[in-house]
Amino acid sequence: MGHQPTPAHQPPPACPRGTFALDPAGRDLHGEAARLRALGPAVLVELPAGIQAWSINTHALLKTLLTDPRVSKDPRRHWPAWQRGEHHDTWIRTWVGVHNMDTAYGPEHRRLRKLVAPAFTGRRTQAMLPRIRNATARLLDTLENTTPGESVDLRAAYAHPLPMQVICDLFGVPENSRPHLAHLMARAMDTTLTPQEAERTVHDVQSALAALVADKREHPGDDLTSALVAARDDDGSTLSEQELLDTLLLVIGAGNETTVNLIGNAVHALLTHPDQLRLLLDNAVPWHDAIEETLRWAPSVANVPLRYAVDDIPLPGGPTIRRGEAILTAYAAAGRDPGKHGPTADRFDIRRPGRGEAEHLAFGHGVHFCPGAPLARMEAAVALPALFERFPALCLAVPADRLTPTEGFIAFGYHALPVHLTGPPPVPAGILDSNSRALAPS
Repeated sequence: MGHQPTPAHQPPPACPRGTFALDPAGRDLHGEAARLRALGPAVLVELPAGIQAWSINTHALLKTLLTDPRVSKDPRRHWPAWQRGEHHDTWIRTWVGVHNMDTAYGPEHRRLRKLVAPAFTGRRTQAMLPRIRNATARLLDTLENTTPGESVDLRAAYAHPLPMQVICDLFGVPENSRPHLAHLMARAMDTTLTPQEAERTVHDVQSALAALVADKREHPGDDLTSALVAARDDDGSTLSEQELLDTLLLVIGAGNETTVNLIGNAVHALLTHPDQLRLLLDNAVPWHDAIEETLRWAPSVANVPLRYAVDDIPLPGGPTIRRGEAILTAYAAAGRDPGKHGPTADRFDIRRPGRGEAEHLAFGHGVHFCPGAPLARMEAAVALPALFERFPALCLAVPADRLTPTEGFIAFGYHALPVHLTGPPPVPAGILDSNSRALAPS
């Protein structure tokens, strides 16, 4: 597959090896995804620290590779660069240098996933509903105490604490440990970290999770961390101590950060598309459709590193992904793929034909499909209608183009979401814009 040039006004970044260099800060994730799609379904990209991988940019090809047995997530077995000791001191270590179900292949993956599955059964997820509703109501009550006319950061005050409380309740994280753990999980998502910062983050995350495990050994409770600790202590062959820590990193980190962005991205999409919000407030469209369209149009996770070719994988029409080469799953690119969603793929449209869970890959596909997806959807299905029912005049407090995306090219969300809860503050008497002044009587 030959690389087609991108339009002159949107050139790909220069890269020493001739590949497309991703922006480590993720400042224009969707623009970058569009440029990659223009180059082809599979494009060789350079990630921070000089890591090369094939970015998979179309819905059809990504869905196919996510179920291809020739694709692995285990760098210890299938990524020669990792086996040679390369990249161990970089940002990628948090993602691939761990031992949990997300970096396992074949029987190892099934063993580790089986231990986590009980945390996210339909029955246990449904049992969380009263807690989610109560937590939502308490947060909304707190928001109501905001001084009229004052702006509030909805991410910090609502989108973040709700899923953090839910996942920490589920895994028994003590109240006094939650702010620090949330900070560490956010740092782990940042792909702009220096080697020293990445090393420090790994150390701090491991220390925090080890302290949680030690607490549960001393004071076991009716929570999933206690259950995993018991599985580890009752039969060490089932789960090693490192696998225990890395599994907690996966389920707590993924269970928090992705839902934070789902709620925040949905609020952002609706506030910047008031016609779509009106359909929801008028009950013309169910909230389910808005949640699924958000997951397609602005997935919480834009790119996930890494997968690896177990054998050569010739792609239809070329190229061939060679054995041992790395693969980047580009969910943001696939979500707005015109080949799947038509010429309006880049438009947020909650009435889009064929909308629904099968229309996007935001939670993955195949054996690595996110087990926490039903819980994330439930949290959004409670949080979003409750927010707009309580504050129907909610609006952004700054122009949309002044919002800053979160750092890194993996997660997609906004660093802050400043809003006015009860509509724009009134213009003080005597302050007129230039047009009004021109019309005012002298």
